[in-house]
Amino acid sequence: MSFDQLRDELTARKSQSLYRQRRMLESPQAPEVQVDGKRYLAFCSNDYLGLANHPDVIQALKQGADQYGVGGGASHLVNGHSLAHHELEEALAEFTGRPRALLFSTGYMANLGAVNALLDKRDAVFEDRINHASLLDAGLLSGARFQRYLHNDAQSLTQRLERSDARRKLVVTDGVFSMDGDIADLPELCKSAKAQNAWVMVDDAHGFGCVGKGGRGCVEHFDLGQDDVQVLVGTLGKAFGTAGAFVAGSEELIETLVQHARTYIYTTSMPPAVAMATLASLKILRDEEWRRDKLAALINQFRDGCEQLGLELMDSPTPIQPIMVGDSAEAMRMSAAIEAEGIFIGAIRPPTVPQGSARLRVTFSATHTEAQVTRLLDVLEKVSQKRD
Repeated sequence: MSFDQLRDELTARKSQSLYRQRRMLESPQAPEVQVDGKRYLAFCSNDYLGLANHPDVIQALKQGADQYGVGGGASHLVNGHSLAHHELEEALAEFTGRPRALLFSTGYMANLGAVNALLDKRDAVFEDRINHASLLDAGLLSGARFQRYLHNDAQSLTQRLERSDARRKLVVTDGVFSMDGDIADLPELCKSAKAQNAWVMVDDAHGFGCVGKGGRGCVEHFDLGQDDVQVLVGTLGKAFGTAGAFVAGSEELIETLVQHARTYIYTTSMPPAVAMATLASLKILRDEEWRRDKLAALINQFRDGCEQLGLELMDSPTPIQPIMVGDSAEAMRMSAAIEAEGIFIGAIRPPTVPQGSARLRVTFSATHTEAQVTRLLDVLEKVSQKRD
């Protein structure tokens, strides 16, 4: 191994239009942001409800810092489990309709912790082909037999479940798929799982806040319960506007995670102030239905406009609205041209998405305006006319 080898690999990545670069955000998350010293209209944040910079959430964070200081100080099982953490877990359990919830520091850690606490080499895990990387990694690291079924295809899942004689079978899916924006067909997937005595785990990172009554996510949207989806995961850094994640489920599930989830046991708790901020954002997320209504109106406006422009969208009813481009270099060109017009949208390329399916991932917030969506459509019309 040598630095020359690494340099050559990086050069090759650049030549394939797959090189990633960080940009410097110099303002709070909002429809209008400052990036690398320039002002942009942004459509690339997961702050779907506009809570990341909400004054009530900011005030709760400040109060939490005054009361608890800044850091968690220790893991939850040593001396880092504060009253703020406990109150947030109780509120999230009530919000999801589950007996208990357990906080994790990130969504990645929640997924790795849950799957690896439940499965080992005697078991089998069945995952949607386009699941988030954290779910795929969780399945691979568990040591269980790892199988991927066709995207959102209950029949494909059933065929794989029927062939398995594993001790435990766990079906794992996103609720809303982060790069496509479509919603998992949970009723059919749960039916297939139940017929084969399998459990279902749903990572509803992009569903909570945006989907379901009161923003309670995809499981509520389909009127399903704990008997259908035994392991429910949510992240707090998207529609909630803060940071961290949680797993909600039965008493037995949560106690199993407390005892065996290494990503819970061996890490410092989230700052208690963040837990207090999340309690404030949860109340807004649950009570202010106008935010979801506003999102729906903006999404419809955008989709109608793109149809008139002849742009190819994916079948998504959520704030994630990808414009399919295909070629990675062309996606990069379009993203740069849009940025030159003062709008910030990221180009999503392999390996995040399959080869030949590069796209512009447009995301909406309840704090966007109709006029801003109109401006986006005008720029897309201008840029798309220059495509080869």
